[in-house]
Amino acid sequence: MTTGLHPGGQPQDPRPTGDQALPRQERVGHGAPHADNRTRSAVITARAAASFDPVGRSVATARSFVRDTLQGWGFADIVDDAVVLTSELVTNAVVHAGTSADVLCLRSDGGVRIEVADRYPEREIPLQAAAVNMGGPDREGGRGLQLCAALAGRWGVDYSPTHKQVWFHLDLPDRPVGTRTAGPALPADLLPLADGRVRVAVIQIDRVGAISAWNEDAEDLFGYAAEQVIGKPLTDLAAWPHTPGTSTGIVEALQLSRWEGSYGLRGASGRVTPVYASHLRVRDTGGEPSTVCLLVRDHERAVLQTPLRASATDTTTSSEGQATDPFEVFIGSPAPDDLDGLLQRTVERARDMLDGDSAFLLLATDDETELEVRASTGLPSARQRFARVPVEAGPGRYGSARMPAVHEDLTVVPGAVPLLAGTGMRSVVTVPLKVEGRLTGSLGVAAEGPARYSNEEALRLQFAADRIALAVESARLGELERLRRGSLSFLVEASDLLAGTLDRDQTLALMAQMTVPTLATWCAVYTIADQASDPYLSYVLHEDEERIDGLKALLSKIAPPDPVPTPGARVWAAPGEAAHQAALRTSMRSLGLGEPASVTSGIGTTLATAAAVGGETVVLPLVARNRVIGMLTLGKPSDEHFRQEILELAEDLSRRAALALNNARLYSERTAISQSLQRSLLPPDLPHIDGVEVEVIYRAAGEGNEVGGDFYDLFPIRDGVYGFAIGDVCGTGPEAAAVTGLARHALRLLAREGFGGPAVLERLNSAILDEGARSRFLTLLYGELWPQEDGSAMLKVVCAGHPLPLRLRQDGTVEAAAEPQPLLGVMEDLELYEQTITLDPGDVLLCVTDGVTERREGIRMLGDDGLTDVLTTCTGLTAGAVAARVMRAVERFASDAPSDDMAILAMRVPGLQRD
Repeated sequence: MTTGLHPGGQPQDPRPTGDQALPRQERVGHGAPHADNRTRSAVITARAAASFDPVGRSVATARSFVRDTLQGWGFADIVDDAVVLTSELVTNAVVHAGTSADVLCLRSDGGVRIEVADRYPEREIPLQAAAVNMGGPDREGGRGLQLCAALAGRWGVDYSPTHKQVWFHLDLPDRPVGTRTAGPALPADLLPLADGRVRVAVIQIDRVGAISAWNEDAEDLFGYAAEQVIGKPLTDLAAWPHTPGTSTGIVEALQLSRWEGSYGLRGASGRVTPVYASHLRVRDTGGEPSTVCLLVRDHERAVLQTPLRASATDTTTSSEGQATDPFEVFIGSPAPDDLDGLLQRTVERARDMLDGDSAFLLLATDDETELEVRASTGLPSARQRFARVPVEAGPGRYGSARMPAVHEDLTVVPGAVPLLAGTGMRSVVTVPLKVEGRLTGSLGVAAEGPARYSNEEALRLQFAADRIALAVESARLGELERLRRGSLSFLVEASDLLAGTLDRDQTLALMAQMTVPTLATWCAVYTIADQASDPYLSYVLHEDEERIDGLKALLSKIAPPDPVPTPGARVWAAPGEAAHQAALRTSMRSLGLGEPASVTSGIGTTLATAAAVGGETVVLPLVARNRVIGMLTLGKPSDEHFRQEILELAEDLSRRAALALNNARLYSERTAISQSLQRSLLPPDLPHIDGVEVEVIYRAAGEGNEVGGDFYDLFPIRDGVYGFAIGDVCGTGPEAAAVTGLARHALRLLAREGFGGPAVLERLNSAILDEGARSRFLTLLYGELWPQEDGSAMLKVVCAGHPLPLRLRQDGTVEAAAEPQPLLGVMEDLELYEQTITLDPGDVLLCVTDGVTERREGIRMLGDDGLTDVLTTCTGLTAGAVAARVMRAVERFASDAPSDDMAILAMRVPGLQRD
């Protein structure tokens, strides 16, 4: 930027002088004739010029240039209008037109003329007609001209082959020399009402708030003599703790450099006198501060009250005379219908109103302990958005967001406004947003220069905050309601998904997939096996699948978070720090400044991983049955922060996920124990029998069951003799499996002791009856097998209530191979006998449980006849093929899953002629 200032004399720029060539085209405002009606004969007493580069920052610099120039000329009354118009016109030049802008300020006896020129003349030339449509007030184009028409005394547009220039002229208020403000002459009946003698109490308050001076009018107003109140705090006389309509207390008001407002003082008679006060903070020659208070009766406030200058944008009536909402006056119309849009427009208007370089708006959490950044302009939004700062950052009013605060230089008090640390901002003014006395947020405007703001700007910003507080709170509550509805839907869906599985690994995957990317950018789940074990990284997920391996490698190298059972999310800084160090080392190695890496992974991967975990990382404990069973870790990339509502939703999810994970863990443990015990009930590998093919197929009914009520066994008794059994315990599940174990082990033990088939089953029957209430009925086919030298096999069988074994001969005939006898577990005295069967070469003996024959489809049942028909088709097949064909037939007979255990034992004697 280049500037030049020439006080007095004629301007050096030839454009405004009287004898120069007229511009090609001009649009003149305020109903002027089409000819140029600028006062060319006015004497130019000062001139200031500046040029600004086509960058966004130039707009704020141009505002500062115009403000400083006009204040230096003593034209404070028109500064605001000039700054607003200049801001719009320079924005059109450097932002929309994309060219540099030249600003020229000319001072004359009648006012100030400001010209803004850009180098984009290829615009449509507005016609000199009364009905020029310059667009709506919220359109980017034409808004500067609309403001010129509304605020300037005269304005116009000049075009040349290389430049386009917009100028406006602001007239000075017609006031007597030396007066700060003046009002019109009014009839007597319109003048403010006051007593015949107006008493102005003058009270001086020392550094600690005690009364040090008390004049005669104060004695008349309140009834106290000076000696009665000197040395007492003024607050002892205050009847109202706060100023009506605001939240500023008298104690805080006495600390401000200047303050006006209403409160009440209790007189000697006990009556409360409403007063209007004007406070001014001064210091004596020794540097001791004190506050001078001027007080009048509240109905005589016109004596002290400073008239508020209404700006053009503060008009409360429209051009049609209709009342305008003060909120819409500040925020613009139409107002954004979403919270983020409303907050963003608020900070932009607040920045422009105070000519700041940046502005920010924070919303309070439900408990009013923290403030969350929701909108900003002129600040690194990616780093600041959703960042949280405490409401009470330190002792005193300047450390609390509940009171207005003005910081003239942040370098003197570093850390006073943590949000602005490292942003280059030096002066800042902040005001609270309150609804019904409750803190709902904080609005601030900051500038790069020091001492830019005073209590006057704080008062203006507070007025704006009061206008928008209710609308912001209403929009925030609407957003919270939508978020809560969405949260409930999310939690219901999450609960259904988590309840739909008892698999531990699937539960871990669901936990991560539900949080990414809905709640976080990446997620890691740590699990803890028992109280003596360290947390173990069990699952990692990132919304970008290419980042998962790098993220997992990074998390594997750092210590896991501490398993703290305290509910709620806590920040975990270790991943971000480790990622930063890893990226730094990789960068140094790439520049040859560090130790060479043994394996080059590529700088891109490391830097991408660092960016992926560079934001906020939080840890939520997974607590189930008063024990920490893991941690759910959520992360954001590149300096992003979590919203408070998201953390609360994640906390709800973590509680549900913890119970689901614990249930899956318990189910997995119990299933493993059950399956281990069940496997112990199954016989080991079947022995090889010379001259006999044996095949077994076993299916236990019920999820997670490996052994049920059906069982089988084949074992050597002595050389050349083998025992076999197939049985069915009444019922299914673990209770039936217990009887299964008793039967299988008893059969082996008794058979190897030399007992025959009937004796073995009679003793097994006694053992089952000894179980008492735990006993179960048992059908059992038991036999002994003797392979013969001629290729045949001899069998001795006892069929105790079991489906009869079927014999398939080589000619395809099928017949029962035994006779039925009583089942076990019912009667104490059994008289059983064994039958001898000889299997010729090529014969097959098929033994099944009732789960095969009782296979049902509606009212149809496979039955013994259906099994016989299937076996008839198995002539010439091996034992394995016979068992497989029978199982396929059983499965195809019905579409439903089997409801009963099934066992198939097939034995075939190939003899000397093997297939």
